[in-house]
Amino acid sequence: MSYPEVYGSWKSDPEAFWLREAGKIDWVRPPTRALNAGAAPLYEWFSDGLVNTCWNAVDRHVEAGRGAQIAIIHDSPVTRLKRGITYSQLRDRVASLAGALRAQGVQKGDRVIIYMPMIPEALEAMLACARLGAIHSVVFGGFAASELAVRIDDCKPKAIIAASCGIEPSRLVRYKPLLDQALTLSDHQPDFCVIFQREEEVAELIPGRDLAWHTFQYGAEPAECVPVEGNHPAYILYTSGTTGAPKGVVRATGGHLVALNWTMKAIYDMNPGEVFWTASDVGWVVGHSYICYAPLIAGCTTVVYEGKPVGTPDAGAFWRVISENKVKAFFTAPTALRAIKREDPEGLLTGDYPMKHLKYCFLAGERADPDTIAWAAKHLKVPVIDHWWQTETGWAIAANPMGLGPLPVKPGSPTVPMPGYDIEVLDEAGQPVPAGTLGAIAVKLPLPPGNLPGLWNGEERFRKSYLSHFPGYYETGDAGYLDGDGYLYIMARTDDVINVAGHRLSTGAMEEVLASHPEVAECAVIGVADALKGQSPLGLLCLNKGSARPHDEILRECVALMRERIGPVADFKRALVVERLPKTRSGKILRSTMVKIADSEPWKMPATIDDPAVLGEIATALRTLGLALSPSQA
Repeated sequence: MSYPEVYGSWKSDPEAFWLREAGKIDWVRPPTRALNAGAAPLYEWFSDGLVNTCWNAVDRHVEAGRGAQIAIIHDSPVTRLKRGITYSQLRDRVASLAGALRAQGVQKGDRVIIYMPMIPEALEAMLACARLGAIHSVVFGGFAASELAVRIDDCKPKAIIAASCGIEPSRLVRYKPLLDQALTLSDHQPDFCVIFQREEEVAELIPGRDLAWHTFQYGAEPAECVPVEGNHPAYILYTSGTTGAPKGVVRATGGHLVALNWTMKAIYDMNPGEVFWTASDVGWVVGHSYICYAPLIAGCTTVVYEGKPVGTPDAGAFWRVISENKVKAFFTAPTALRAIKREDPEGLLTGDYPMKHLKYCFLAGERADPDTIAWAAKHLKVPVIDHWWQTETGWAIAANPMGLGPLPVKPGSPTVPMPGYDIEVLDEAGQPVPAGTLGAIAVKLPLPPGNLPGLWNGEERFRKSYLSHFPGYYETGDAGYLDGDGYLYIMARTDDVINVAGHRLSTGAMEEVLASHPEVAECAVIGVADALKGQSPLGLLCLNKGSARPHDEILRECVALMRERIGPVADFKRALVVERLPKTRSGKILRSTMVKIADSEPWKMPATIDDPAVLGEIATALRTLGLALSPSQA
């Protein structure tokens, strides 16, 4: 069926469409209905079914006679190791780990935090939790101790599974000291921690709390798959909120399985046995959906890559992985391609690696600029396909579905809505706007299977963050428009969450860190345009009156403080001391106006500004960093 036929089939009878897709998953007890709308707008999918994610991702492929197929390829240029794990081996390893966790008291509904680098053991830990019906929460490896502590206190894990270290091209990141520090900061304490010791760093274990990965599993009875209800949480994944407090996005088991299984064929055109590589991290939603779960659910081979787009060892790293591992579909962020392009602008290194199996390159995580798409398409000689989704949705809201027959490409657009997503562009009053008109992008409720049914410990926050502004809709927080052909264009965020190299980061959380410096009286963080990373954070600091310390010294301390509290992922390197910040008469800081000035974009004087002269002062300060137009250029 073509895209119009499939989308029309969903729209005419959503219940029948999703029940039909649910039939492609192994159920212990099949659901009798797809949607439970009884608690609308808090919808549930497949809630009366019984199912297990690990069975569908691992065991069923072994039972179908494909146990000898490679399930996971670990390609690690930083350790110079490469290995494959078959589906049979993966089942045995996961069952062993799950059995050891069960022996220590982990059971259905318990939470387990996973704090690991890009190694197969991270996926095994996720799958072992799913096998038991435990709810995992993966925290990006190397995240600052304070951020890890916040997540520990929010989800209250019974256990934490961590590695001793992660490995960067130029340094080793010691995870265990960060974990130990986080546990001194958190009120909640887990029953135990499991530490995977790497050869590059053997961590010191704390007696009575810490258990070594291999000895922990010795003698444990392998665990069978535990059936859970379709609405049972599969995992919690924290994403930045505009208040600075992370939001625990919940993913329900049944909808997660059904939606991801549908996407692998319809969007990515993948078949069992083919190789799928997502160049991301399991700590982000892309890694959850398309490194761990979706490829395995579909019976594909997934690549776990422990390296960078450049520097491991050069800008040909991605092309080597694609060539050696016979990758059919490759998924990355535009930031990665921009980094490669900067190092190898002529794309010469693509000639060193024959990529005859590569059929598609998919992009997501931030807006894909047409120049980057054109560069990649020229040198990879395959379609380069932008698609748009969020941590909250877990899979594409809009895409060009390769498995349904490619649609014409329009540069700058992630193409069209996928089944389950009825997209409207709304004005501030919640009314649809004409085609081509910029507005807030919203999705009519109910959201499709695989999307968040709510937030962990946060029903009221879920309603307020996503459902209250436009009743009857999910507010995406993005602004854009639909053209006359129904193609979607994403233009900007409608809040103050910035996107650094595909990572959504809260300016509120950054401001909280800067404000903790004893010399800082007031501050603002804005995201300014960055040719490589999409956006880069910039801090504007108002110091205490009478502060006599050198500004350079204070700025260096603020940068170090951000690295300690948020972590390197924030990419916080620039800050300015300013006399005052532009505000409305009600006291709101005019961040969006400052962003436009910094990016040399047209802007209007806000009608509600308290003192218009402040914006001139800000522009002058920004020009010291090479930002903002000078008066002669304006």
